[in-house]
Parts: sequence; C-alpha cells; structure tokens
Amino acid sequence: MRNICAVFLKQINETFKNKTILIQFVLFPAFALIMENAIKLQDMPEHFFVKLFSVMFVGMAPLTCMSSILSEEKEKNTLRALLMSNVKPVQYLLGVGSYLWLMCMAGSVVFALCGQYRGKELVAFLLIMAAGILLSILVGAAIGVFSRNQMTATSITIPVMMVFSFLPMIATFNEKIVKFAKIIYSQQISMLINNINDVTIEMENVVILLANMLVAIVLFLLAFYRKGLE
Repeated sequence: MRNICAVFLKQINETFKNKTILIQFVLFPAFALIMENAIKLQDMPEHFFVKLFSVMFVGMAPLTCMSSILSEEKEKNTLRALLMSNVKPVQYLLGVGSYLWLMCMAGSVVFALCGQYRGKELVAFLLIMAAGILLSILVGAAIGVFSRNQMTATSITIPVMMVFSFLPMIATFNEKIVKFAKIIYSQQISMLINNINDVTIEMENVVILLANMLVAIVLFLLAFYRKGLE
C-alpha cells in the first residue's frame, strides 16, 4: 500500500509539470461548462453539450493519459528505476490507474454539476462515468505496456481514441451507425447518459460492457506478458 500511495503522489506532483496530461483533465469539462451556458438553441435536447462532451471525455482522457504516462516512463527509464526500488508492476499500475480514475471522476463531478443532476440522476451519472473511465484506463494500459516508446504509443492511441470518443457523437446523428457502434463501450455509455432522466440498465448493456472489459483485460495481459514494464 505504501508503494501504491507513493506512485499515486508522484503522479499528482507531475500533473502540473506535464501540460499534455493536465489539458486532458480540464479540456472537455471546460468545453461543457462554456457551451452549456453560452449556446441556447430551439428544440435542443436538455444538457446536450454535457452529455456529448462527457462521453468524449470518457473515450479520450483516461485512455490517452494512461498510454502516455506508461510509454513516457518506459522511454525515459524512470519506470525501470521504480521497479528496481522494490515497486512491483502491479503496485505501479494500481497507483497510476487509481490516480487517473480519481482525476477523471473529478472531471465527471464538473459535468454532473454543469448538468444540474441531483439525487438518483447524480448517482447514476457518476456510476456510468466511473465504469467508462475504468474501461478506458484498461485500454490505455494495454497500449502503454505494448508500446516501446511514446511515438509508438501515440500512433496507436490516436486512432483508438478517435473511435471511442467520436463514434458515439457521429452515431447521435446517424441511426445506421448506432447498429455498429453499440458493440463498443463508449456507445453504451452514451446511450445510458442520454437516458439519464429515466435510466434503465438492460441485460444488453451489461453484457456489452462486460464483454468490452474482458477484451480490454485480455489485451492488457497479452501485452504485459509479451512486453512487461521494463
């Protein structure tokens, strides 16, 4: 636990040094706050920008941050120094993962306040966001572990991130794409958030989310056993 907390605090200290990571946490909540209060159009769905940017946030921020942190520390050999200081790989991953999860959940609270969610809606929104963020962290961890350096991680992360963050937005305007997009977790998160006023979790939602999590875990384990963290 001491090592996990040390890695956690290390990442907090480095947040303000790494502007790329910091922007990921701030960008979409800021966009939602500005757009929600600045743009009012007739027949616009309630809290349209909060729902739109929160899904994009889930598909982009935790995924890109996790892959970036892992690949950067591997490239700079700081990760090897940590492992030589009796920090086990699982402890390091838990420290970084919990840090990213909490930081992204802080952003989720901003979305919830901007959307004026209260009571059951607030709890449901945060639980949905928590599940989506966890899945994105697993995908980002798989990419970060597999990648040899930051350049490789970026080349893999960008297309993956664009699918998870932008496909639900495109599906909002095209019903045909929904049939394909619903097999990915970010589309399921989008569907649940868009029905947040009367959210009902069906078996299909649970099965798809669990299937996505299983695939993410398998990919991470394959990357870990093939590449490791050193």
